[in-house]
Amino acid sequence: MKHLTAEVKKHAYRAGFDLVGITNPQPSAYVARYRDWLAKGYHADMDYMARPDAVEKRADPRVVMPEARSIVVVGMNYYHGGFPPIGTGRGRVSRYAWGGDYHDVMMNNLRQLADRIESLVGEPVAHRAYVDFGPLMERELAQRAGLGWFGKNTTLIHPTFGSYVFLGELLLTLELETDTPLRKSRCGSCTACLDACPTGALVAPGVLDAQRCISYLTIEHRGAIPRALRPLIGDWIFGCDTCQEVCPWNQRFAHQATGSGLDPRCKTLGLTELLTLDEHTFRARFRETPLWRPRRAGLLRNAAVVLGNVGSPAALPILEQASGDEDSLVAEHAAWAWQRISSS
Repeated sequence: MKHLTAEVKKHAYRAGFDLVGITNPQPSAYVARYRDWLAKGYHADMDYMARPDAVEKRADPRVVMPEARSIVVVGMNYYHGGFPPIGTGRGRVSRYAWGGDYHDVMMNNLRQLADRIESLVGEPVAHRAYVDFGPLMERELAQRAGLGWFGKNTTLIHPTFGSYVFLGELLLTLELETDTPLRKSRCGSCTACLDACPTGALVAPGVLDAQRCISYLTIEHRGAIPRALRPLIGDWIFGCDTCQEVCPWNQRFAHQATGSGLDPRCKTLGLTELLTLDEHTFRARFRETPLWRPRRAGLLRNAAVVLGNVGSPAALPILEQASGDEDSLVAEHAAWAWQRISSS
């Protein structure tokens, strides 16, 4: 088993992953905390997270795959440095979305790994692969597999990569040796992430209220952004990296990703240009990227908010035009931005 485990890890690195660890499919130790988080409404309107069947699966990976014997947890570094100088007409994009769709890249690599494992053992191995979309407690699985600890900003922090890491899982019917969990937090008394959060979304160490989180508001949220929170979004048009940027572990250890197939395409976006995109043009430009997630209405809504925060009077004509957009979500936020600039 020891030799097979070593070979599996070797092939995981060859498949393009930067981190690999192995754990078993035992029930989660954090179900009570997760249920409490849901009970407080911190999941906002992401109702899929609170469905009874989803909670049951998160509580125990064996509900997802009863025959699973091992879980290979992988990580891929996505750090590509800082932002270029940002003018008043542009908005910042969270680093995870600078390149192509990481789900596609990671899933392709996991499929390659599954094929190589079958070659190693000389027979088919039943498996299931997940990247950020399955009903798994993936950060806990990564912690159990020795890939990091839970940061106070809720991310998984690796001691030599920091937190700019995508996670993926391969559930296998194969018995493998497990790694030693990295249970002890190394955050110490640091509260940099809590102190820096623009909206106060980190309500306690390791506890995130999605209702106030800029990443949630600009990506997952489908409705209007609360007016009180709009000025706090600043120039973040898609996601937010503030709690990671101030983390000492990232400042010290985050290093340039290489060979991931996720080279940066856009670190910032032109705001007035976005507000001119129709549905067809938006789809053609963003369909194969993470920026597709909020759809046209969501991304243009975000562009209007950022213009209201950082824009100049030169943006007023395009905002006036956008305030007549056929989508009421875009129109309302454009009108808000127009008023904010006009009255400043």
